[in-house]
Amino acid sequence: MIARLRGNVLEKSAEDAVIDVQGVGYRVNLSAIALGKLPAEGQPVDVRIRTVVREDAFDLFGFLSVPEEELFLLLNSVSRIGPRMALGVLSGMEVGELIAALARGEVNRLAKIHGVGKKTAERLVLELKDKVKNIHAEAVARGTAAPPPVAPSGTKADLISALLNLGYKQPQAEKAADVVTEKLGPDATFQVLFRESLKVLRSTP
Repeated sequence: MIARLRGNVLEKSAEDAVIDVQGVGYRVNLSAIALGKLPAEGQPVDVRIRTVVREDAFDLFGFLSVPEEELFLLLNSVSRIGPRMALGVLSGMEVGELIAALARGEVNRLAKIHGVGKKTAERLVLELKDKVKNIHAEAVARGTAAPPPVAPSGTKADLISALLNLGYKQPQAEKAADVVTEKLGPDATFQVLFRESLKVLRSTP
């Protein structure tokens, strides 16, 4: 199984990226947040990989840190949470923020993540509240602890950066970020803001 890819970013979309490793392009599914952090096309990147094999598919899921990968595995272990759903949850918050929300049992906050809802959020908290604490403790011991949650004031900057990394121009990215942050307010997750920004950009002639 593929465990890691080290190469150059060949192309990026809103859902995945193609990593060129010695002339072979690997399509990798990443969270919206991870996609926003990827370097520009043509630049080197090192991505941790989890391979999911089914009868009709061979999917690669990518992560930029050990805690992100470990949290994906925990999310995927929850009943009725598949790998794509797990990636969707990771798209809703930064890793450190998500760990904190699960550890504190913040059901209402988790329910705001696109595709989650209250019942799923309750199940996530019930099954992972104690387990996620181990991720943080182990990350601290390794010196790879996830960064603290991004302050609301920094969300727009992160959003603009993610859009720039997808190839949009600075004025386009700033305008889209202004529109969606004003429309959706400070409680909107990064995933929602990112998705709505892409809608704004695609509808702009």
